[in-house]
Amino acid sequence: MALDLFKRVETRKGLFAVEKITLIYNLLTSILILFLFQEMDHPAQMLADRAMIAGMTFLLMYLYRLAPCKFSAFIRIAIQMSLLSYWYPDTFEFNRIFPNLDHVFASAEQWIFGGQPAVWFSLRFPQMWVSEPFNMGYFFYYPMILLVVVWYFLYRFELFEKVSFVIVTAFFIYYLFYIFVPVAGPQFYFPAIGNDNVAQGIFPSIGDYFNHNQELLPGLGYEHGFFYNLVESSQQVGERPTAAFPSSHVGMSTILMIMAWRGSRCLFACLLPFYLLLCGATVYIQAHYLIDAIVGFFSAIVLYVAVTRMFKRWFAQPMFR
Repeated sequence: MALDLFKRVETRKGLFAVEKITLIYNLLTSILILFLFQEMDHPAQMLADRAMIAGMTFLLMYLYRLAPCKFSAFIRIAIQMSLLSYWYPDTFEFNRIFPNLDHVFASAEQWIFGGQPAVWFSLRFPQMWVSEPFNMGYFFYYPMILLVVVWYFLYRFELFEKVSFVIVTAFFIYYLFYIFVPVAGPQFYFPAIGNDNVAQGIFPSIGDYFNHNQELLPGLGYEHGFFYNLVESSQQVGERPTAAFPSSHVGMSTILMIMAWRGSRCLFACLLPFYLLLCGATVYIQAHYLIDAIVGFFSAIVLYVAVTRMFKRWFAQPMFR
């Protein structure tokens, strides 16, 4: 297969679709910062970061004109996708100032299931042969994104812009939801209220507790497992008490599986075991309530259809030829 990475490609001038949606999200959150300026922790730095991201986006657009090829297009889009690692914890800077809603979701979980599935699951199966596969599936989340994106880049380059747009836009829609619906998830909320309250089904409101407390205690599972330690280390670095409802891990991985199915049945089959483990792991490691995972799955289908239509309506002409 000839990749022709540096072969010149015919392309429209201007911003790629994924860059446009990033700038829109950038603008919306910048306006929100200005409204909440007095209440936020470091709003000036957040605005400066956004200005830098916008400036970098236009600089990349200019540099791309000097050498419009597959490789430079990939770099340009990959940089925008890599910024998701900035935009995710950024949601916490907004929702930390709103009253926490975990007591609502934990109470709903208790009412629907008669208890807390996240507690039952991890306590019932602490063994290494259960813990390690689930932690492996959870850790595979970002490699799954990379594999799907790279597959489309290599084999269906004409759809590469659409795929990147759908992924990033779906993430941004989830992030906007997280900003205004502050739910931290069991791994943060249960230690905050104490195991005795959880066991008795008592879920008190904790207000803005997470505005001043962000500690993440070690998760349940086989504590000496390789993948357990990988997940634990990555969470200690990048996790925040935010983004629990709905589960973007379930939602985005479901969108990726739809893309994999539409692109290659072989790719879909290879990813399926990791996808199933990932979905189960969201509850097993207590990152999410079960209702988070369920809503994450169904929201993914709605988002995939809506964002795909958005792309077709806004960007009818292909960027690459």
